[in-house]
Formats: sequence, C-alpha cells, structure tokens
Amino acid sequence: MEQQYIVSARKYRPMTFDSVVGQRALTITLKNAILAGRLAHAYLFCGPRGVGKTTCARIFAKTINCEHLNEQGDPCGECESCKAFDEGRSLCIHELDAASNNSVDDIRELIEQVRIPPQSGRYKVFIIDEVHMLSQQAFNAFLKTLEEPPRYVVFILATTEKHKILPTILSRCQVYDFARITVQSIVDHLKYVAEKEGYKAEEDALGLIAQKADGGMRDALSLFDQIVSFTQGNVTYEATAANLNLVDVEYYFRLTDTLLEKNIEGALLLLDEVLQKGFDGGNFISGFASHLRNLLVARDGRTLPLLELSENLRKRCHEQAMRCRPQFIFRALRLANDCDQAYRQSRNKRLQVELCLIEMAQEGDEDGDGAGLRPAKTLKPIFSKGAETNKQPITAPKTPQDKAQKPEGRGEATAKTPEKTPEKEKKQKLTKIDPNAFSILGGAKGNKPIPQNPTPEKKEVEKPVSDEQDDEEWNHRPLTEDELIMAWQHFANSLPETEKATAERMRALTPRVVGDNKFRVTVGNPFVQKELNMIRNNILVFIDTELHREEVEMEIEVELIENNVLAFSKPELFNQMLNDFSSFGKLHEFFGLELD
Repeated sequence: MEQQYIVSARKYRPMTFDSVVGQRALTITLKNAILAGRLAHAYLFCGPRGVGKTTCARIFAKTINCEHLNEQGDPCGECESCKAFDEGRSLCIHELDAASNNSVDDIRELIEQVRIPPQSGRYKVFIIDEVHMLSQQAFNAFLKTLEEPPRYVVFILATTEKHKILPTILSRCQVYDFARITVQSIVDHLKYVAEKEGYKAEEDALGLIAQKADGGMRDALSLFDQIVSFTQGNVTYEATAANLNLVDVEYYFRLTDTLLEKNIEGALLLLDEVLQKGFDGGNFISGFASHLRNLLVARDGRTLPLLELSENLRKRCHEQAMRCRPQFIFRALRLANDCDQAYRQSRNKRLQVELCLIEMAQEGDEDGDGAGLRPAKTLKPIFSKGAETNKQPITAPKTPQDKAQKPEGRGEATAKTPEKTPEKEKKQKLTKIDPNAFSILGGAKGNKPIPQNPTPEKKEVEKPVSDEQDDEEWNHRPLTEDELIMAWQHFANSLPETEKATAERMRALTPRVVGDNKFRVTVGNPFVQKELNMIRNNILVFIDTELHREEVEMEIEVELIENNVLAFSKPELFNQMLNDFSSFGKLHEFFGLELD
C-alpha cells in the first residue's frame, strides 16, 4: 500500500521546545516555568503567521500533562498522556478556532466544558486560535471565566493581530510576542528537511525561498514543497526564481555593471529583456532598489551581517560594491525610490522606469551639485555615438532665484551685459528687498517696497538663437503686445496671497503698446491708478527682466465711466415710475396703492 503523502509543514512540525526554530528566548522561558511549577492560568501568544504560536501551544499542553518529564523539561513521549496527544485522542486538550466559532453561544459551550475536570492528566488546556475574531459579546462573556478559571484549567490564546484584543483580555494573560524567523534560520531548517528527504538544493535557492516567506516557517516549507515538485527534487536558483516569478538577481548585477559603464543603450535593452519575460516594471525597480541597498551595506565588512543573503551572494555583493562609488549608490537609491513612488501614478509606466535608468547612467561618476541629498538635474545627450555632439546639454528649468541673480541674460545664450543707467540701477535695487516685507500700503508710507517675485506660470518668451544675432539688437527690438500682456499677467500671478485684491484688478486690465518701448494701462478710477503707481517700479523691473529689455516705460490713464446707471432703492423706483408714467399715477390714486 502506497504511503500517504504529508506536506513538510506538518511532517516536520516541532514536537519539543528545542526543535522550535527561531524562538529560543520564548521556549526557554516556557520550559523553565514548567520545571519550576510556575504556570499561569492564561497565556497569549501573538506574532506573524507561521512563526510557531500554535505549535508552541500544543507542545506546552503536552508537556504540562506528561507524567515523566526528563531533566531538560521535555515530555517523555511514552506515558499514556503523551501517546494520547500524539495520536490525537487526548481529552485534556481542546482547540477552538475563533475565526469560525466566534459567537456568544460558542463561548458558553466552552465555559460548560471548563467546569468538567480532566479524566486523565493534571490540566485541561484550551487553545483558542485567532482569538481576535471573537465578537464583542463573546469577549465579554469570556472575561469572568478567563480571570478566575478552575485550578486545573489553562487557557492559551493565539492571534496574529494583538491590537484587536481588548485591554481587559490582555491584562488577564501572560503575553508572549513571537518574532519573525530570520532568513538564515529558515535556510538552515530547509537544508535539514532537504537532507532528510534526499533532495538536492542550492543554498542560493533556499535563500530565495526564505526571503519570499517573509519570516514564516510554514510559508517557507510550503514554497519548498512547491519548488521540489517543479524541479523533481533538484532545487536550483534559476528554477526557484522562475517558479516564484521573481526577477533573477543576475539581472541586477548586470544592470549595475551597465550603469557604471554609463551604457544607456545596454540598460534599456536589459529592461526590455526583463519586461519581455512578463515581469512588472514596478517590481523590477523595487528589486533593484533592494539590490542597491545591499551594495551600500556590503561596502563595509562590519555591516555585512545585515545582508539576509547566502554566503555566495554576500561575496558577490561585496565585490561589486567595492567597484561602486558611494555617491553613485546613494544617487541611484534616491532615483529608484522616487521612481517606485511615481510608478503607481504614472500613465506610461515603462517610460517612468526608462527615465530613471537614463538618469542613473548619466550621473554615475559625477560630483558637484548632485552630491548632496538629491541628484543633479542635468541630463547629457543620449545615443550620441557617431552623431554630432555640438548641441548644448538639456538642463532643468531655472528657478526664480536663478533668474533674479541674472536679470540681464537670456539663459545660456547671453553674450554681454547691457550698461546700467541710474534709473535701471534704482529698479534693480528693488529686487533685493526682503520678500516678507511685501505691502502696497508700505510703499505709500515709506516702508519697504514690493519685492519682485518673477515666478512665471507660462513659458517665458525665448530669444531666437543664431550665431549672427547680437544682444543689443534683441534688447532694442519693438515691444509686442502679446509678450507685454503675458509679462503683465505673470507679475499679477506672482503677487502674494496678501495682495490678492491687487492681483485680481491687474488681471482684469489689458496693457496696450503705444511705442517701441512704451505701453499704457487704462483704469476706471483714480484709486486703481494710485495703487498701480505704488508698485510701478516693481512692475517695470519685472517686465524688463521677463522680456530681457531695458527701460520699458508705463503710462497709467484714468478713463471715468460716464452715464453710470445706479441701482435704485424701492422708494426711489416707485417715485421714478410715478414721474415717468402718468397711467401708473392714475392707478395709484384710483386703487390707493402703497409701497410695501
């Protein structure tokens, strides 16, 4: 008769405290409490899934009922109580799944069983798994029994979500927090299982399984059984990565070497190779960020133990890390992290990853502005082999501070600085005031005037670049109405929130060109004229800088609106109708109409 197959998670389930993996501190505490006879009436085992909570609860129940404990505090396995437990027929151990038995009636039934003393053995143990699933009413019904059970009863509660347990329950239990099992502990246990079963397993493959299990031994053994079935007992790294749908770490090593060589074409082709195999770009960039983190940690021998990798991969990471400059690793980590965050919101996800790789390749070995917390925002030409290299590099848009520092130029194409007239110097001094001192009224009272804040929201007017064109010719070109209106609106948009009313009035006005270097603004009342005169110099300095001109002049004209139609009150409207319409007056007299 063929022997029935048992999964590894059940077949190699620990039977003693010493065989529990990764929870040595807790198992020693429980064993010493048993040996000393200091048993509590209620325990709470909490921690992630698959770390041994229920297993330890069963071992604890078996041990306290063993009739012949050895000197180490382990059950003998020969007495009637141990045999009954091993064969699953023990009447002293009761397990309740609170996920499916979470009502008040289920708890009342449990309380009835508590009242019956054990028929064999010294203690009656109740193991309640997933206790956080109990309803509020069930918890309340359980409180009194949990606090004062009979002397022969021990409650062991197990949960993965400790924060959902009522404080009144927590205060009645001894709480044991189970930790995640380390990668190395899982690898060692998988080696033991593979040796027992006669399988061949590469250590790198077992390490991959351990990382995928995320600290849970049950998950690791389940994945191990899955890989064994796929590989027919020959567990290799390549087969494991393919079965678990994980990107082979070899791609990350290759990509790092490609980026160090600043080979953009190679990096994009490698990304395409990964995507063609069905892997997600977000998972790829996230995995590469983890690889970069491993390289950063592997540079120093003292931090090598922080790597949860096999010995072979640790050595490879250390060798590659020594070929990388710390600045490159740090910048690449920043870029990968930013790409990972933006990937979910991006509509063109592949392009998001490609741009990230291009920036990594171009900034690999540069110092300068990018050596701080953020990489430099300068991109060089791509795919430049065999092509002309006379084009200027693509640079990030200049900040308002950069424009304020260079008001005389037009980006990189500026060749000379125009001479400053006394009036021009007076305007430029206004641009250096404290931005916190912005006040229109301040200008009228002699306080600090309005600062220039050139923060255009639209694309600024660009000067056509040619080898023959001269800056002087550009600065003396005729003023056009389109660029004037754009600069006027930009200044209005740059005003702070405290001057919102002034900004709205400026947006409603339309300046008109009246000469080569002169424009006029027509306002509806003297108040607006006075308001604009207060900030005249700031407007002119802004327009000079925005349009790269010299000495633009502004006229403010008041055009009063004639024949204003004023709103009438009800009595005024009534009297007006009496004067204008004689028939209305007759109706008024005949009916005796009065205004309500």
